Amino acid sequence: MMRGIWLGLLCLVPGFLLSQELPGSDPQGRDSFLDFTPFYGSVILHNTDISHLITNHPRGFILGWNTRTYGEEAWQSDFGYPDKGLSLVYQDMGNPVLGELISLYAHYNFYFFQRQFQLRIGQGIAYATNPYDRETNFRNNAYGSRLLSSTYLMAQYAKDRIWGKLGMQAGISLIHYSNANVKAPNTSTNTFAFSLGLRYDLGQEEKPEYQEQPYNPLPDKYMFNLVFRTGINESDVIGSGQFPFYIASAYGGMRIGRKSTLQLGADFFASNFLKELIQFQATSFPELDVDPDTDFKRVGLFLGHELAMGKLGIVTQFGYYVYYPFDFEGRTYNRVGIKRYFGQKLFAGLSLKSHGAKAEAVELGIGIRL
Repeated sequence: MMRGIWLGLLCLVPGFLLSQELPGSDPQGRDSFLDFTPFYGSVILHNTDISHLITNHPRGFILGWNTRTYGEEAWQSDFGYPDKGLSLVYQDMGNPVLGELISLYAHYNFYFFQRQFQLRIGQGIAYATNPYDRETNFRNNAYGSRLLSSTYLMAQYAKDRIWGKLGMQAGISLIHYSNANVKAPNTSTNTFAFSLGLRYDLGQEEKPEYQEQPYNPLPDKYMFNLVFRTGINESDVIGSGQFPFYIASAYGGMRIGRKSTLQLGADFFASNFLKELIQFQATSFPELDVDPDTDFKRVGLFLGHELAMGKLGIVTQFGYYVYYPFDFEGRTYNRVGIKRYFGQKLFAGLSLKSHGAKAEAVELGIGIRL
């Protein structure tokens, strides 16, 4: 059951991104290209707990399908007419304890410097071939489950049609794997890699003209939002159990310009894994002086920003707990996520809440803008 929930949550990410009419095309048909990029790199030692797992250089490849945009939607011109696409990543981690990973992503390619420099941002789901197992693979404290969330970035020089329809691309990549504390352990890994690959243009050599659509902003400069988020997570104590959490949020927004909205609001957290962790520490570690009746609930205030890309919103928030009866990972927290609007009022979202680089939960949310 847990695998099904986790898969369903993470599969929403490609759905959110690709719901914006993936085939950005010219009037005569779809204008797209394929790319194949082998890579070779190193696992970054972001936590000494995984030092025993960094024994060799990971390698793999990225296979991408990309569709160009030409301004069919008003937001595309604001971001330099990005590509939309899907990508498949295979990675051998260079250590049999970590195994191999196969990942599927939705991605955007953003262009700079006369479209010679490309920045790709991909978000999706990964399958780990050899996750933690108490009996057969207890050394793998990086991946506590077979299904992981994954984010990757590519920064590269890209050139189309150097030899006929063949082009090339070269640069660097950063690939992150984590299950966001859905199940312990979850130390996660980050791979930094160098890449060199080929591009194959599936469209015509003569491209259509870029367009600029009239922009129709939201009618209200100020707005108020209500959001309910939920999910399942576990503390860092392996085997302590997975528990549901519930988050109610209320925040105001002020639109500034065509793309940005500033936010100010409050979160109420009821995280049941903390209730179990409080009991565990009070019983097993009396030297910590934890009262078993300590409240597990928290309240935070946050500042945030939303970047509008059509019906998609990219959300970043930074918060501080004003009600914090139990000390867990510090009083500050951050949230990064995506929202998909359905009309001008309703939206659904998927976000990652963390304390610095330490993930706490993947949050699935629904909300209304008043």
